[in-house]
Amino acid sequence: MYIEEAIIRLEIEALDEGGFVATSPDVPGLVAQGRTVAETVEIARDVARRIAESCLDHGDPLPAVFRKDVDSGPLSFSVPVAVP
Repeated sequence: MYIEEAIIRLEIEALDEGGFVATSPDVPGLVAQGRTVAETVEIARDVARRIAESCLDHGDPLPAVFRKDVDSGPLSFSVPVAVP
């Protein structure tokens, strides 16, 4: 059984040529690139959703973070905040 919403960890790195790239230890295959951290996070969220949908559509196992049998514990967030 899967959950309707999951919290995934992202690892975001600045690129030498500008912009950022995100991967996730929770969602194998997730790679997202954007101009800003916020854009990269949004793209990563969409990629994670598409990976989960693909697993469900093809009968592949979902990454553990999307399954109900995972103990999520308390939530902890780090969010980007732009400073003018």
